[in-house]
Amino acid sequence: MEIKGKVAIVTGGASGLGQATAEALAAAGAHVALFDLNDEGGKATAESLAGKARYWRVNVTDENEVKAAVAEVVAHFGAVHVCVNCAGIGSATKTVSRGEPHPMELFTRIVNVNLLGTFNVLRLAAAEMVKNAPEGMSGERGVIINTASIAAYDGQTGQAAYAASKAGVVGMTLPIARDLSREGIRCVTIAPGLFETPMVKGLSDKIRAGIEAQLEYPKRFGLPAEYAKLASHIVENPYLNGETIRLDAASRLPPR
Repeated sequence: MEIKGKVAIVTGGASGLGQATAEALAAAGAHVALFDLNDEGGKATAESLAGKARYWRVNVTDENEVKAAVAEVVAHFGAVHVCVNCAGIGSATKTVSRGEPHPMELFTRIVNVNLLGTFNVLRLAAAEMVKNAPEGMSGERGVIINTASIAAYDGQTGQAAYAASKAGVVGMTLPIARDLSREGIRCVTIAPGLFETPMVKGLSDKIRAGIEAQLEYPKRFGLPAEYAKLASHIVENPYLNGETIRLDAASRLPPR
């Protein structure tokens, strides 16, 4: 699908991977709807994109909020062609720690945001995509890109909730692609490794150095722009569908 002239929803678009993706899509000629709860970052990103983007304060787990925001995106931009789900949260909590079980409320919250929130947004975006006229020799109507994590495969100590939520994103990729195949809508997931995002900003230099030493090549954290490049390619390559792509510098997470 050609990016120019299309309308993209990007969740988590106020920072990190989502912000970089929004910037890349806008630079390629798309109109971008930023969904986030970070008002300051969302408004700043929208302003920096000079009329090509607009920010909506949206809780991805809230069905009514997402429905209303998607309807406003269609009213404002005219359609929805691309949906990139980058909104997510993490935790570092063991199943049992100092004799206390993992708080169920925390586990539920992480699954709600990372898995249910992703599905909530993509299903409502897809319902708008089916209204688009088919495009190109493949008759494409839309593209959905979800964000998992290599923790879905190599979850570390303390990542039970996070790994489960991201494994769910991986697991639903192919069924969604199959569900939407007759509609000309593709679904692809990216499973990033360790990236320079707000989630890792609190790491000390010592911890960062230890992590980087365990990576293969390049021995550094990934850049959000590198995620955005892959997301852009997925949109433009009509034969990519139903797949989860690891973007991780050949790294495999150790137990801790």
